[in-house]
Amino acid sequence: MAEALHPHLPCLLWWVPFLPLLAGGIIAFLPNRLGRLASRLAIGALFVSCVIALAAFVCTLTPVEEGVPFRLVTPPLTWFTFGDVALQVGLVLDPLSAAMAAMVAFVALWIFIYSIGYMEKEARFGRFFGFLSLFCGAMLLVVLANSLLLLFMAWELVGLASYMLIGFYFEKPSAAAAAQKAFITTRVGDMAFFIGMIWLYQQSGTLLFYNHGHGLLESGVLSSLAGITTVGGLTVSAATALLLLVGAMGKSGQVPLHTWLPDAMEGPTPVSALIHAATMVAAGVFLVARTYPIFGIGGLQSVPLTAAAWIGGITALYAALVAMAQTDIKRILAYSTVSQLGFMMVALGTGGVAVAMFHLIAHAFFKALLFLSAGSVIHGCHEEQDIRRMGGLRAAMPKTFITYAIGMMALAGFPFVFSGFWSKEAILHGAMNWPGGYGPFLLAVSAAVLTAFYMTRQALLVFYGVPRKPGVHHPHESPSIMLVPLYVLAAGAILLAIVGTPAWPWFEEWIKGEAATCHPDALMKPDALKLIGLSLVIVTLGVGASWKLYRNVSGASDAPDPMAGKLAGIWKFLEQAMGFDALFEKTIIGPLAFFAGAIDAMERQIFVPLMAGGESFIKRFGRWTGVSDEKGLNDGFDSLCSGLQNRADSASRSQAGKPQGYLRAIGLGMSVLLILYFWLSA
Repeated sequence: MAEALHPHLPCLLWWVPFLPLLAGGIIAFLPNRLGRLASRLAIGALFVSCVIALAAFVCTLTPVEEGVPFRLVTPPLTWFTFGDVALQVGLVLDPLSAAMAAMVAFVALWIFIYSIGYMEKEARFGRFFGFLSLFCGAMLLVVLANSLLLLFMAWELVGLASYMLIGFYFEKPSAAAAAQKAFITTRVGDMAFFIGMIWLYQQSGTLLFYNHGHGLLESGVLSSLAGITTVGGLTVSAATALLLLVGAMGKSGQVPLHTWLPDAMEGPTPVSALIHAATMVAAGVFLVARTYPIFGIGGLQSVPLTAAAWIGGITALYAALVAMAQTDIKRILAYSTVSQLGFMMVALGTGGVAVAMFHLIAHAFFKALLFLSAGSVIHGCHEEQDIRRMGGLRAAMPKTFITYAIGMMALAGFPFVFSGFWSKEAILHGAMNWPGGYGPFLLAVSAAVLTAFYMTRQALLVFYGVPRKPGVHHPHESPSIMLVPLYVLAAGAILLAIVGTPAWPWFEEWIKGEAATCHPDALMKPDALKLIGLSLVIVTLGVGASWKLYRNVSGASDAPDPMAGKLAGIWKFLEQAMGFDALFEKTIIGPLAFFAGAIDAMERQIFVPLMAGGESFIKRFGRWTGVSDEKGLNDGFDSLCSGLQNRADSASRSQAGKPQGYLRAIGLGMSVLLILYFWLSA
């Protein structure tokens, strides 16, 4: 089947992003009463895209040759021309794009199906699926693009769609504010991305990634980028990579451009699952992975990779600390996403593309599972999101509890069975052996302990103990259309562990274009045993500490958190997300608002009166010129014209057309002349 599909792949590949985009465009013209039709259209289009993406994924399983990954580049299309220069775009299929496209389409498809049940009572049901389709089509174009320009255009479409989805409940001030915050914050990173893209084009003359040896990621251009230095002795490759990293930080919520991501949970829960798990936030990590050859010039200790490792480590620990003190079930998961994105950046900086991508894909499954399970809890608890008002839900929602427990254990890194254990172990392995030092490794280990702690805390407060008072009344299990996607994603969170163990590192070897081989003795090597032991200690510490603190929490929903008394002011600091929003308010938003207010006051107090005075002067001058024009110029001109007319009338009267009169005049004239002649000659 794969061989038969190869000749048609370049054409079929365009349909993967195009079908959801087309569905979103059609849905935009459908009335709200046709919401069911819109949902079927969106799911049908994404289903076909998913089938094509999975078939394309199968085609990449066989490398071209040992150590050379499968790569198919579609014929480039000219986007536009200026002068003799043509900007071209196209798609590329390789293990990196194939894995991402298959994951995005597959996970998003189940989120779409889940949304039918979760959003069934929404008045704008159809419009919601239109936004989802636009979002998924744009994200699929991001991962398949063979051009930095096409990737950037799709990147911005993702930003637009996320703005509409986060602000779907725009009648809520908090949702509208969250949408604006996401849009504006990510624009900061996007501007850096845009500048880096222009700089790369100026230096290389191309934005295609692969172009028969002349693409951005091919040896000729990479050598030229590494050979030119710029400010501070940085090479152009390092400087542009840092700009791309800032773009990735905005999209993937890295400190300090992370503040939009927790607030994005103001959108419907399926949106949270889509944005926080499989799509938008993964775009930044994917951008670094796609352009890794530029980042990696100079090895693992290059400036851009070192920056990625440290930023990722700081982000992972920061978000894990803040997640400990949150009480909104979705906000805890949102900060968890920020933390896990930090782990992915650590992986890119210290271990390479394969390690980061395995954690990205594993995280997509178990985080989508967690968000959808949280949505099931919210649905069953009549829209309640405060975990302090829950408790004892294991009995009322046993199916949701099982799926949530699988997602929680995968994220916390429970050993051996779950994909999150092996992906996190690979990240720690890369960070521990990084030649740049142990800093990112220690940050990642601390974040991993806290991850196990806050996820166990959440599970205990939601599902264990007794129902809190006041709390949720009559919680109930969700319908099957919401539960089936949970089962599928739970299976994925477990089964992915098979391809990422040191004994059979199929995923890593496939990304590199190598034949997958078993290494049974890899688990018994000292380094592997040391890290497995460390991972077990991490999980034991995190889970054990959380169990000790939260297993007997009081049944009163207003009871203080056990950690609040132990940490006192620090707990309040963590509840407020370490004051980043307040800091930005005082250092950026406040001064800008003051400056805008000063400009406004200056306009009202100075420019408006000046303009009014100028307007008055011009009006008076106009009236004066009007009077002088009417009384002076017009009357004088009229008098002159009247005099000329009178003289003309007199002259015209002498021209009566009678010969007798003309002869008399001639005679009279001759007489006068003769008299003058004789008088003068006498």
